[in-house]
Amino acid sequence: MEAATEFWLLVKYIFLGLFQGFTEPIPISSSGHLSLLQSVFGMNLEGLQLEVLLNFGSLIAVLIVYRKDIVRLAQNGISYAVRKEEKNKSEFMFIVYLVIGTIPAGVLGLLFEDWIGETFKAPQLVGVTLIITGIALWIIRNIRGSRGEGGLTWKDALIVGLAQSVALIPGISRSGATIVAAMLLGMKQETALRFSFLLYVPISLGTMVMSIGDLLQDNIAEMWVLWLLAVLASITATYYALLWFMNIMAKGNLKYFAFYCFIVGAIAIIILG
Repeated sequence: MEAATEFWLLVKYIFLGLFQGFTEPIPISSSGHLSLLQSVFGMNLEGLQLEVLLNFGSLIAVLIVYRKDIVRLAQNGISYAVRKEEKNKSEFMFIVYLVIGTIPAGVLGLLFEDWIGETFKAPQLVGVTLIITGIALWIIRNIRGSRGEGGLTWKDALIVGLAQSVALIPGISRSGATIVAAMLLGMKQETALRFSFLLYVPISLGTMVMSIGDLLQDNIAEMWVLWLLAVLASITATYYALLWFMNIMAKGNLKYFAFYCFIVGAIAIIILG
């Protein structure tokens, strides 16, 4: 019996890693789906520690996918800061805009994340917010912006950052909210996508750093294997889901994610409400 229990616990952690990893980069709200998953199957994340680790796995995948952009921004940004080379100014300003865009979610997350998570975790509320995400995706389904990285302003960064802070609510997709805001501001699809996921890096990294104390208080000796497998599953699922989503964005097929959010949102309201 004990061996069977340990096996199913192993399956549970790998499944949660794959589930969170797949839903993180695509605009259907990983937090909302995890909330619904727990309601339907009675699964428990045992606090925020596992969720933080799974998000860290997604962060690693994002860093792998955007590694060339990150290296380019770092090299050219430092070059402009040190030598004031005009050709590298756009990369330097892009970094500045990422910092500006991080501030709203960082501040609001510190102040209200726990309250928001508890207040909006009811399945019917998650269903409503998923439908709102679907409506937003439907609105931008045919938009083709013209502004690249060089055309961004601090106001754009602040608006996209505010959109990211709205995604603290379960059911509001982080990637969806930021991409919707960016495209409504006239950004090109590839620029909106890049800004959205590079904006995810400091938020996820900051959350991980702030949670290290809580993670170390847990019984690491007993949990590290399960945690490691869950994180590896999250990395793998996020990596392939993000590449898939980038391909879908290029083809302009966001409407299918809108349909999905409508359907899952309606099910959550009618059946789970």
